[in-house]
Amino acid sequence: MATQVTATATAQRTSSFLRIAIALQTLTIFLQAVSAGLLLTSSYGAMLHDVGSRVMYGASMLYLLAAVLAWKPGGGSPRPVWHATGFLVLASVQVVVGIAHVPSVHLPLGVLMFGLSVLALARR
Repeated sequence: MATQVTATATAQRTSSFLRIAIALQTLTIFLQAVSAGLLLTSSYGAMLHDVGSRVMYGASMLYLLAAVLAWKPGGGSPRPVWHATGFLVLASVQVVVGIAHVPSVHLPLGVLMFGLSVLALARR
């Protein structure tokens, strides 16, 4: 009985961590959209967008870590791991395309990532 209660508490903690990681990722992607607007209108926008891209990439890695922790030790579904891996791949493509200055791919991909992240947050 005590093992079952402990397993339930662990599953709740990892699920909460996963929810927080998705929310953080969604927030950082939204802030990237804001900094992209500042990029076009102010001198410090480029620096904010650059720093924000690193934070967003880190948030995507945190999401993957949280998904793995919710899956393996918590005994949850592996589906969030696949979603988080997909986000990390999209974030990697986004960084490469952003560095290459290809806005025709960079902007729609950012919108797609934001939409998918909101969807993932709503599902949790």
